[in-house]
Amino acid sequence: MITKSLMAALLGTTLLVSSAMAQSSVAPTSSDKTATINNQGQWRSSKLIGVEVYNQSNEKLGSIEDLLINTNGNIGSVIVGVGGFLGMGEHSVSISFDKLTWVNEAVRTTTSSNTSSAATPTTAADGASKTTTGTSSTTTTTTARTVRSADEKWYPDHAVFAATKDQLKAMPTFKW
Repeated sequence: MITKSLMAALLGTTLLVSSAMAQSSVAPTSSDKTATINNQGQWRSSKLIGVEVYNQSNEKLGSIEDLLINTNGNIGSVIVGVGGFLGMGEHSVSISFDKLTWVNEAVRTTTSSNTSSAATPTTAADGASKTTTGTSSTTTTTTARTVRSADEKWYPDHAVFAATKDQLKAMPTFKW
């Protein structure tokens, strides 16, 4: 009786071990892995929407409204809102993604004002009339948006497109 029980246990163990060995273990391939961190050069699409687009003269052309993704998963076009004031009169244009230059540094704008005064008659404290000639001065102010921290690599600061505001306004309106 003990022999029959021992044989049944041995047979059961053999069947369990053989079925476990028949299963093949599949190592995960690189396409099965999921990303756990952001790699340099990757941007969150949600952060690209709203990024401002400038031309080479640092004139603001508009801002990104949407991204069009092709069937390969690549961004084919960027929809930019151009013109208008407070959302009125703005129209959307489609720009090819590869036509934009992405910049990580903040936009620098330079404004200058020339102030000159012509000959100005003044009255001195003793009542004598005097004429002074003005001098010309130039004031240059450089402003920049706040610089992001070095570890913040989720999206570029702005995009640059080689066109003027008038050229973008003349482009056909993108139809949704």
